[in-house]
Amino acid sequence: MTAIPSLSPMAAGLGLRRALMGPLQAAAPGDFDFLECAPDNWIGVGGRFGEGLRELSRRHPLVCHGLSLSLGAVQPFDQTYLLKLRRFLDEHRVPIFSEHLSYCSDDGQLYDLMPIPFTEEAVHHVAARIRQVQDALGRRIAVENISYYAAPYQGMPEIDFLRAVLAEADCDLLLDVNNIHVNAINHRYDAHEFLRAIPGERIAYFHVAGHYDEADDLKVDTHAAPVIPDVWALLDEACRVFGPRPALLERDFNFPPFAELVAEVATVRNVLHRHATPGVRHARG
Repeated sequence: MTAIPSLSPMAAGLGLRRALMGPLQAAAPGDFDFLECAPDNWIGVGGRFGEGLRELSRRHPLVCHGLSLSLGAVQPFDQTYLLKLRRFLDEHRVPIFSEHLSYCSDDGQLYDLMPIPFTEEAVHHVAARIRQVQDALGRRIAVENISYYAAPYQGMPEIDFLRAVLAEADCDLLLDVNNIHVNAINHRYDAHEFLRAIPGERIAYFHVAGHYDEADDLKVDTHAAPVIPDVWALLDEACRVFGPRPALLERDFNFPPFAELVAEVATVRNVLHRHATPGVRHARG
């Protein structure tokens, strides 16, 4: 069986997007330490893009971040898709698979990530579905705290809902620090208090991203802008409180010159290294 690469807690990654395929293939050693793709967009892809993905995953660790499992939905999972997903993860030796703590389907795809009501009933429902996915994939998965704009029924605070799901599902967490910043402003809570209440032992890796300022009290999570100082500060605090973990820069469109993305990845790496413990090796792609 082919060995699965591990990620150093010092690893700084970049999202694999088709628009970046050329620059990623031509990147210099050390520009990034790992890549992340959405397997939904790559399963079954052939031709030059399929070969490009295989070539990149041979050279660099590849983590996967799903878009369409709809963990909070009520429809049964597509077992054929789960089988294809497991084969994809095995083929590309993926060390971490994550999905959104949300739902995105209701008798068809909604093409958006909808928040789950923060209730005890929803905790039990989504935790059971996460366990189903873990059984089907033969691995632990991580779930991501999402950004949301219209809050569902809240029988408990968001942080209590998140903690309860992680405990009952016995899964890991993809901690998106930009989503904490966006939600804290939009829903008027303290981002740093929320961060410190995260169960650090569950964190598999971090996301950082840029967002759009619609207004002083309304932020939109776009992944289409540079990371702002407040989000860098949250990543720094997360590393200080929990220790460094692999961290990925998300950029989905409105791409700047590749050198600017590499510079942001370098900032991610610098934050991680500020909190390195002696003896931890430095990761390089």
